[in-house]
Amino acid sequence: MFKHRYTLPLLAAMALGAGLAASQAALAQETLTQRVQEEKTMNLPARGMSMEQVEKRYGAPLHKLSPRGGDSAHHPTINRWEYSNFIVYFENSHVIHAVLNTPAGNNRNPMVVN
Repeated sequence: MFKHRYTLPLLAAMALGAGLAASQAALAQETLTQRVQEEKTMNLPARGMSMEQVEKRYGAPLHKLSPRGGDSAHHPTINRWEYSNFIVYFENSHVIHAVLNTPAGNNRNPMVVN
């Protein structure tokens, strides 16, 4: 009898937690989808542009983050430049991708959710 008294509230709490997690995941997916759609309409640096072209068109970046990789042909040097609204990723000296800054401003570590 003692154990049944706690079973129902525990199951309800677990169901509530699962529902909350599912709604947060749906919201995150919706936000990501909106961000990708917004990026398509933005004037962001295009794939293949050189660093010189990016700097000439968009000005000097706020920060030039430390390069990563470059230790082998399979790991080319990746440079990242931060602008106020977006970050540009370069492989060696050419754009491979540009993304809008996250609302939380955590593009430096996008796996961390605030």
